[in-house]
Amino acid sequence: MKAPDFWTQDGFLPRLLDPLGCLFKAGGAVRRLTTPVHVAGIPVICVGNLVVGGAGKTPVALSLASQLAKTGHVVAFLTRGHGGRLSGPVQVDPSVHHAGDVGDEALLLAEVAPTWVSRDRGKGGIAARDAGAEVIIMDDGFQNPGLTKTLSLVVVDGGYGFGNGRVLPAGPLREPIAQGLERANAVVLIGTDETKITESLPRRLPVLRATISPIAHDQLRAGVSVLGFAGIGRPSKFRASLETLDLKIAHFETFADHHSYTANEIQALFREAERLGAVPVTTAKDHVRLPAEVRHRIERLDISVSWQDEAALSRVLEKGLGHGQG
Repeated sequence: MKAPDFWTQDGFLPRLLDPLGCLFKAGGAVRRLTTPVHVAGIPVICVGNLVVGGAGKTPVALSLASQLAKTGHVVAFLTRGHGGRLSGPVQVDPSVHHAGDVGDEALLLAEVAPTWVSRDRGKGGIAARDAGAEVIIMDDGFQNPGLTKTLSLVVVDGGYGFGNGRVLPAGPLREPIAQGLERANAVVLIGTDETKITESLPRRLPVLRATISPIAHDQLRAGVSVLGFAGIGRPSKFRASLETLDLKIAHFETFADHHSYTANEIQALFREAERLGAVPVTTAKDHVRLPAEVRHRIERLDISVSWQDEAALSRVLEKGLGHGQG
């Protein structure tokens, strides 16, 4: 689904839907009380958020894996596999699995490190450990109590914050802000804090500031005319990335998050790109959802994470791995 506009500000409709938000909160409380809890026996770093979609969890998870690999840690990813049909636990094999099996995020994670998909996070964590992982990085799952976490990072998009501050469906929150931050060990703030969320965070929480930047290449150099399309939580962020590279956006089309592209939709995009003399380009997450036979005809825009204070990040990670003090 696409995030409704009213999630960004309060008003009549969010207040009208607020009682349903109370039911959503109650459902979460029941799940926390009834879900069996597993302990993996190795560090589990959870990269989550409080809102649905688009905060930057997967890029942050990938960056953390890179940081830990530099210090010799054997890392595995664990994810639910949103949009995939396999319940797991199953190790992702990009040569066999496609997005319909394991979801798009899992395929991106598997490009970097062994990745396990499991709707039961506890069983997935144990499977990853038994396969040789020394550290598990969970992409999402902050609200899932099935696996004990040693470090929980809440990723926040500085331009979006916590939306209107209400719980689904009245707003974008998966749970109340205070409740979620109580379980967090640090906040990862992506970009400029336009919504001033740092002013309301508990003082005990470290804030790790980071930026996400697009990676240019020869086919996507300044001045190139492009047809951009994206089915992610906030397609506007992808459009902004194209603009950052000084690409000429001839046309831009949005789809629902985790959209499964049909052959007709792809052909329509190709026809429009040809009519405009533009290069089709999409996000990495969208690219792995495309039919394999057309991927070579569509450019993939990759992104990278830069940390403002890598020493602060290292201190947080060391505590999560059990090496820090306090």
